[in-house]
Amino acid sequence: MDVQAFDTAIEDTPEQLTGPWRTPHQMLHAQVYDAHASIHDDSTAQKLGFKGGTIEGPTHFSQFAPLCERLWGRAWFENGCISAHYRNAAFAGEEVQAIMTKPVLGQNQCGIQMLKRDGTEVLRGTASVGGSGAVTALTLRLTELKPLTDPVILRDIKVGMTTRRQTVRMAFDQVMGSLYPFSLRQKLAVITEPSPYYAVGDNPWGRPIIPMEMLSVLFQYRAKDDRLPSKGPAVGLFADQEIRLLQGPLFVDQLYALEREVVAMSGSRRTESLWQRTSVYELNGTVPIATMLLNMATLKESYALYAEEYAQLYP
Repeated sequence: MDVQAFDTAIEDTPEQLTGPWRTPHQMLHAQVYDAHASIHDDSTAQKLGFKGGTIEGPTHFSQFAPLCERLWGRAWFENGCISAHYRNAAFAGEEVQAIMTKPVLGQNQCGIQMLKRDGTEVLRGTASVGGSGAVTALTLRLTELKPLTDPVILRDIKVGMTTRRQTVRMAFDQVMGSLYPFSLRQKLAVITEPSPYYAVGDNPWGRPIIPMEMLSVLFQYRAKDDRLPSKGPAVGLFADQEIRLLQGPLFVDQLYALEREVVAMSGSRRTESLWQRTSVYELNGTVPIATMLLNMATLKESYALYAEEYAQLYP
């Protein structure tokens, strides 16, 4: 008898699937980035105008997993995709709810959003499985970006730059470095949607699999080892993120190889944004088994020399 992936209570109507209200845990208060605290630290976040340390964006992906599994079953774990634009930060103690609009007949992609109790939208985007040919939320967003015309923090980075191949692994009790100062086991103790698929490998593949939200941790685990030449120290935050499984799932305690490429740069009044695509491979593989598109938006005001260097570069 197949083991049920989730026991999450889902409201199922002809139009949409809605998950329960959840209160995600903040696990990055001790994160260190560029030798300083990050946007997830209360003091640092408050200095930049946030009310406190933010919940990391991909934490929210877990609440969509039961909805996607309800709709697509095993295919969700093997070739599922979440593509999301983060609209507003969520904070420790706040309740949020995942909502997914059911796809029209014959399509394998649908709209998703996450809301707070007061109606504030935390994220919006798309979820999908397989090579449906549909345009994901971030594929569309890449065509609509405001170009970065006067870079300061990112001035030495060019579209097309790549990083060297790295190897990464996530074991249950492995603390994932200064960027992610916790282990998978610690995450699974507080994850919003627990599953026997994650903890004991009681699943169709016979091995514990890495949850979608923790794929972000795995893919970023060694990002500091070969960072692109941005100026700093400065504080960045995830503004857009897409994780796509091509030949999944990915397994606990298995070595993988990955490479990163700069695919776009964009700007706003407050940020300079670096868009990178991470391609993940079997250890000696040449065909990607998963990808992540990530927009790391760096806050201009967090770079102490921003005004001075801007004046020098653009007199």
